[in-house]
Amino acid sequence: MNPEPAAPEPEGRVMSQRIVVINPNSTETVTRGIDDAMADLRFADGPAIDCLTLAEGPPGIETQRHVDGVVDPLCEMIKREDNQADAFVVACFSDPGLHSARETTARPVLGISECAMTTALNLGDRFGIIAILPASVSRHRRYIRQMGLDDRFAGELPIGVGVTGLDQEDKVEARMAEVGGRVVDEFGADVLIMGCAGMARYRTRLEDRLGVPVIDPSQAAVAQAIAAVRLGWKTGPARTH
Repeated sequence: MNPEPAAPEPEGRVMSQRIVVINPNSTETVTRGIDDAMADLRFADGPAIDCLTLAEGPPGIETQRHVDGVVDPLCEMIKREDNQADAFVVACFSDPGLHSARETTARPVLGISECAMTTALNLGDRFGIIAILPASVSRHRRYIRQMGLDDRFAGELPIGVGVTGLDQEDKVEARMAEVGGRVVDEFGADVLIMGCAGMARYRTRLEDRLGVPVIDPSQAAVAQAIAAVRLGWKTGPARTH
């Protein structure tokens, strides 16, 4: 007997599309927070969004050495997932290994810092950043200069809490509100970016308290990844000149 034909997928459903979001630190609570933040971006007819943890990563990416150290294992994870993914998101605000990752796959690879800043340009005139630690600020400013966005950057301040401490909700929310308010009032930011993927749970509360748009960088990157997948965008070829 011939097997029964498979039932057709519901109209508009694209089951094969999948976005892989990689948390390059090894803290599972950060990955769960990123995954929870994807709720508003999951649609019945949209790509699957899978959030994975890089087990080889440090508990938090808080130094340039941490950034440099996750590049190889990050690219290896992308190679392993490549045949089952349509786009990748690197979910750390330092965008570790972003350019190496883009050499690893032909699929779009989006960094949450780059996506957060390009999103901010559409929502206001000058953006500010809430960082975790003082050392983060210098890394972020180097990146802003590299992107040529100095003229649109208002300023940045740290909350003084590392990645593994971001689940102290009352303390962290109060510090983020205090620091974010200073970035708005003293530096003139009219859009705020949360400068760590582990801050995802605080976006709506912070926006309500401060009265300005607040961008969760992982949401910004996944929103752009969804557009890339649905429109069939690919990574451009590398140029040698």
